[in-house]
Amino acid sequence: MSRIVVVGAGVVGLSVAHELAVAGHQVRIVAERAASESVSAVAAAIWFPHAVAIDGGVLESGRVTYQRLEELAADPATAVFMRDGLVRVRRDGADLSWTAAVPGYQRTADGVRCTVPVVETGRYLVWLQDRVAALGVTTTVARIRATGPEELVSEVGDPDAVVVAAGIRSGDLLGGDDEIYPIRGQVVRLANPGLTEWFTDDDHPDGLTYVVPRTHDVVCGGTGQVGSWDEEVDAATEEAILRRVRALVPALAGQPVLSRAVGLRPARSARRLERAGRVVTCYGHGGSGFTLSWGDAARVAELIGPA
Repeated sequence: MSRIVVVGAGVVGLSVAHELAVAGHQVRIVAERAASESVSAVAAAIWFPHAVAIDGGVLESGRVTYQRLEELAADPATAVFMRDGLVRVRRDGADLSWTAAVPGYQRTADGVRCTVPVVETGRYLVWLQDRVAALGVTTTVARIRATGPEELVSEVGDPDAVVVAAGIRSGDLLGGDDEIYPIRGQVVRLANPGLTEWFTDDDHPDGLTYVVPRTHDVVCGGTGQVGSWDEEVDAATEEAILRRVRALVPALAGQPVLSRAVGLRPARSARRLERAGRVVTCYGHGGSGFTLSWGDAARVAELIGPA
């Protein structure tokens, strides 16, 4: 049995820990923030590759994750649901390669209509934490101060392997990564008047816009502020989001605000998924953490090998 430490407790870190534990490894998670405080908890968490460089590996991870989430949706306890919706397409030549993973999608005049997994983040992360714990994985919330691979391995107890899945902090732990940067995302959650269909428009002329209904609320966004480290909610930004979503979905007019949040998407020129010695990197997912989580976790398990 190999001893593995996973650094990070967001959806990617938890998924990686799950797959390694299932493979028979002794797994421990160390994270600066609990899952409930991670950027994963802020996400609208609709299956869709967003703010990530798409290549063959990303497409394969997306396909694997779609299938896994579709299977999980059969169990209401997971808080995964298959929902119909529209990806608005405004540009000629837009990359639609992701549709290969989506059964039964339809190309229409206004975009792509399809059915994809939607994850209710709070409940799903709790469910996943419980599954991981049941597999014997322990979790420690602590700040790691390492600034290089060797120092990182030593600080977390000299395990057989370390998986760096710490989102925006991943580069710092490895001694700096000039290619990683934040994309600030702000959302506002409204009471759900009975909506079930989602809508996303990356190229809305007034800014990134999406409406993702969940059981009791609707996640409305958003922003894509490259390079911003600001984690405070901005009132003017929220008003702009509300104007856009209410114009597109009139049923949202008058619905009360239930909560609001900001998260920093961990973007990179290309997601980093590789092994060097005892360190495996799995970060740079941009806005696609949920979309790639299970596929990338399976790939990490392959890189580490059998227990």
